[in-house]
Amino acid sequence: METSFTSEISYSPYIRFSREQWSGLRATTPLPMSEEELEVLRGVNEQVSLREVSEAYLPLSRLLNLYVAKKQELYRVTSAFHGNHTRQVPYIIGIAGSVAVGKSTTARIIQALLARWPNHPTVDLIATDGFLYPNRVLKERGLMKRKGFPESYDRRRLIRFLADVKSGKPEVYAPVYSHLTYDIVSGEVQTIRQPDIVIVEGLTVLQTSGDFGALSVPRMFVSDFFDFSIYVDANEADIQQWYKERFLTLRETAFRDKNSYFHQYASLAKDKAEEVAQQIWEEINQPNLRENIEPTKFRAHLILEKGRDHSVQQVNLRKL
Repeated sequence: METSFTSEISYSPYIRFSREQWSGLRATTPLPMSEEELEVLRGVNEQVSLREVSEAYLPLSRLLNLYVAKKQELYRVTSAFHGNHTRQVPYIIGIAGSVAVGKSTTARIIQALLARWPNHPTVDLIATDGFLYPNRVLKERGLMKRKGFPESYDRRRLIRFLADVKSGKPEVYAPVYSHLTYDIVSGEVQTIRQPDIVIVEGLTVLQTSGDFGALSVPRMFVSDFFDFSIYVDANEADIQQWYKERFLTLRETAFRDKNSYFHQYASLAKDKAEEVAQQIWEEINQPNLRENIEPTKFRAHLILEKGRDHSVQQVNLRKL
């Protein structure tokens, strides 16, 4: 008999929730966030309200908290079984999605909410941008216009990083990327010290096709290290519009910094800037979305489907 709060399609691996159904699953979980805290987490042109956090992201944090708690319990009983009481390894959450779809904001909100739960207070967030090859390498290989495509990442280094995190190494280091200079920051690293949870956010983190970074045989992929994965989805036309709007906003803000890689666009007239944004979308972001990102959607444990106003309208949760 079908439950009152879900609707299932027999041939789908997912349980589909409307926004109203999903919102109800927060139960009595309180919202541990203020408007001031949310303001820091919002991305450029992201219209995320406290109501959105309460109705869309709080139920997700509750679900993830349950999953993490069960994984921690499994670790405890397994350790008791084999008598090897080593420190439990981090629970890793992967978040994928297109440029401008809002996955970075989603990752920051989830990080903030999960850190409020008492059984996993330490939550680190890693963006795979840090594992892009430096611009000098991309230029040498003719890949500057393929930045964000799978071949533009140091995939071996990313896999090694995740393997070290999952093996429980006391300290693991991730390179840092600057969106201002559009390049890796030489000599700067982010240090991961055995947190309870690590969130890994990136364009193609769910990809398994192509040469995506095998260290040995059998091949390994980034998603092999995920305990749970999320895909942030939206209509392509909406994502394209969001990208153009973000580009125009950055033209008035970050691009005006003389250190910005895109400083040349700050002086463009609005109509010309729109043309440039459209060109970048059609030459880089759209092909990457269609060829490498969107095809991985159904590998995710959970899909957040966003509407034109950026709000989550439907949630698809993979059946166990």
